[in-house]
Amino acid sequence: MGAIKENSDDEMDEKVKKYLRGEAANLEGLKDKKLKGQLAVREDLYGKSAKTAAKIEKWLLPSEGGYLEAEGIEKTWRIKQESIAREVDILSSRNQYDIVLPELGPYTLDFTSNGRYMAAAGRKGHLAIVDMKTLNLIKEIQVRETVRDVAYLHNELFFAAAQKKYPYIYNRDGTELHCLKEHGAVLRLQFLKNHFLLASINKFGQLRYQDVTMGEMIGNFRTGLGRTDVMQVNPYNGVVALGHSSGTVTMWKPTSAVPLVKMLSHPGPISSLAFHPNGHVMATSGRENKIKIWDLRKFEVIQTLPCHAKTLNFSQKGLLAAGTGSFIQILADFSGSQNYSSYMTHSMAKGYQVGKVVFRPYEDVLGIGHSMGWSSILIPGSGEPNFDSWVANPFETSKQRREKEVHSLLDKLPPETIMLDPTKVGTVRAPPKKEKPTKKEIEAEMEAAIETAKDTDFKKKTKGRNKPSKRATKRREMINRAKRPFLEQRTQEHETSRKKHKLNPETEMPKSLQRFVRQKAT
Repeated sequence: MGAIKENSDDEMDEKVKKYLRGEAANLEGLKDKKLKGQLAVREDLYGKSAKTAAKIEKWLLPSEGGYLEAEGIEKTWRIKQESIAREVDILSSRNQYDIVLPELGPYTLDFTSNGRYMAAAGRKGHLAIVDMKTLNLIKEIQVRETVRDVAYLHNELFFAAAQKKYPYIYNRDGTELHCLKEHGAVLRLQFLKNHFLLASINKFGQLRYQDVTMGEMIGNFRTGLGRTDVMQVNPYNGVVALGHSSGTVTMWKPTSAVPLVKMLSHPGPISSLAFHPNGHVMATSGRENKIKIWDLRKFEVIQTLPCHAKTLNFSQKGLLAAGTGSFIQILADFSGSQNYSSYMTHSMAKGYQVGKVVFRPYEDVLGIGHSMGWSSILIPGSGEPNFDSWVANPFETSKQRREKEVHSLLDKLPPETIMLDPTKVGTVRAPPKKEKPTKKEIEAEMEAAIETAKDTDFKKKTKGRNKPSKRATKRREMINRAKRPFLEQRTQEHETSRKKHKLNPETEMPKSLQRFVRQKAT
């Protein structure tokens, strides 16, 4: 019992060290007693907050993420999936499988925000919904036409599929609910869950935003940069990024017809892009066989990696998956300095062409859509180990789902809140104060207006209507009309100053008579 208690104390001390702000300040040499007391109180507060944070981590965040660790000269990227499957528990080993459907591929995948359900779409018209906890097939349908992309809406009950001519919205039973004809032949779909907006890019380079709650078209823009199938939403601010064949990345919001940002990222066409969950880091890959990591706060390249990627995806813990051909590489940044290096690799069977890689939320699993079906591999340390049931609950019941849907609709954000820096929402920019013109400037303006009125030429009219006396009267009227706004302004200023400087009736009277002044009713 004593040994267990010592171990728990040591564990708590390690967690407290993680939250402490370095070593405590040495207050022995201070002569100022007041300053010494204030700093001692501050240090005590820091210690208490670190202990509270450690307790919260112990009780509310019990699970810890673990990565592959190599011994000696061993390298983590040489460890195969077979070796990992032998070491993990039975439930985790079930997440490693291959579904081979060569006649219906290539496949694209999408997961719900809680990672419980997966939608798989084959290019030849096959749509399937799978429960990832039980690995049961909920529903599959054959739409008998090309399907280019699939995206879940706010929960697992609805998903959108980009088909040959138009995108369609289905429920989980495979019933067609809507046909969005205004979008046209869509290549890529993305859903903005905080705004309930379905964004699409079609083969003519038109970007459209549709509100799925009201059915209203919020935005419809021509990008002017040609056809593209590279599209991703920044989870931090809801900005949609498009990668173009000219090597540029454009960022859009539904209330602006021009891109918020247009940056030249690569010398050749962009093949894919992905955003880090924190929204400040973006990865792009170009056809010149380079992956670039960008800091979006400064729009600078942090790192350039010499490898090609047809598809990119960030995990919840910041791992970057890059897939090309039949090869997948996982890059990791363990130092926290945005310096990515190779963490794991995986080779598919010969002939399999990787189309899309997607990390499954809250699980150490990577979903791969390829030309022969779809696969799932284990990537230790990729998923968030502790879920918040208010944000995403993989075990939610139908009642909880209904409650969450109502709350999310009440908390729905308007499209105007989408901007590059979401912290600016709610701040008001004060209008610039107009400087009051001086007396000399007003007089100069009045003189200029009078001179303009004097120099006005009159039309030559018939005999009797062109007399000098009539012309003089007309000119006098024009001069008075030009003077009038300046005189009115002067009168108004005089009135306001008179009211301001008007004294109280009590102060106007002699002191002996002030008691006879009628008091105002309170």
